[in-house]
Amino acid sequence: MTTHSLLLLAGDGIGIETMRETRRIIDWFQQKRDLKFNIEEGLVGGSSYDAHGTPLTDETLAQAQQSGAVLFGAVGGVKWDDLPFHLKPEQGLLRLRKEMQLFANLRPATVFDALVDASSLKPHLVRGLDILIVRELTGGVYFGQPRGIEMLPDGQQRGVNTQVYTTNEIVRVARAAFDLAKKRGNKVCSVEKSNVMESGALWRKVVQAVHDAEYPEVELSHMYADNCAMQLVRNPKQFDVIVTDNLFGDLLSDCAAMLTGSLGMLPSASLGAPDETGKRKALYEPVHGSAPDIAGKNVANPLATIMSFAMCLRYSFGLIPEADLLEKAVKDVLSRGFRTADIMQDDMQKVSTSEMGDVLLKALEALAFGEF
Repeated sequence: MTTHSLLLLAGDGIGIETMRETRRIIDWFQQKRDLKFNIEEGLVGGSSYDAHGTPLTDETLAQAQQSGAVLFGAVGGVKWDDLPFHLKPEQGLLRLRKEMQLFANLRPATVFDALVDASSLKPHLVRGLDILIVRELTGGVYFGQPRGIEMLPDGQQRGVNTQVYTTNEIVRVARAAFDLAKKRGNKVCSVEKSNVMESGALWRKVVQAVHDAEYPEVELSHMYADNCAMQLVRNPKQFDVIVTDNLFGDLLSDCAAMLTGSLGMLPSASLGAPDETGKRKALYEPVHGSAPDIAGKNVANPLATIMSFAMCLRYSFGLIPEADLLEKAVKDVLSRGFRTADIMQDDMQKVSTSEMGDVLLKALEALAFGEF
């Protein structure tokens, strides 16, 4: 039996609660589906700072580098707002992404039939929506140099961030997007601001070249980022796979997320380059943050973290039937009317974080072995 290594980094806030429910799901798969996981746990973000004085220790980073996959919760909270920038909880996540070279961030925006009315858009615009945004994750303005805040001779301060991309950085994320599109609707829309940014002009040129040389069978279009934001709320079903840079991907994926009704429903995956065996370093995390205002109240939605584990089963461990089973169980629970507070609707049954875990385990049992 293959043993799959998995590092759990719950982090802060509701990350601790949603990871607890996800661990119950992992344990179910070990007990009922004859899967074997070698599970380690570590600290990241504010919890790591409190224990070790840093948002990510070298030891935890080494664990992540050696693990088959990392399942991440959330980091941050008002408790750590006054820390120096390099010690803030979010730096732990950024370091993981950078050091593991996780350059391709996969952000699905899928509308479940049972949650069509939870979207802020009209039902006919989002029913059946299934978009995948591929965001370049380790380059661009979030990592470019020079950066910082400097004092000018006249006494003013100036903040500087640098938007920069190389050909190779664009090529590898474009290939990831085209490969994913071939397994979906076979369409890629590349998004940038080539009309006003040199980095955007290079982005468009390189993506087009990769398409022409390697993926001519995939339909490719180009769109400016501001127009893409408008189109996401005007006609979102025109998109299949969107590939874009770090900054625009951050903004557009959150916009697309709210088409589904709640950030609490959305998973994500961050993937590195394949090694000689085809394996990729990978980190899976919910899109939502640590939500310190509701942390510890047992009201958070655990489904995004749980579905991040489903993505892990699919992309890192190749366990497609198990990933399908878990995603089907989530759909079943929603179709039966169970809702956490963030997705609560009239005439539905409101459940807590742990109760959502309970009903999801029952759904898995029913789908695998019999009646709910």
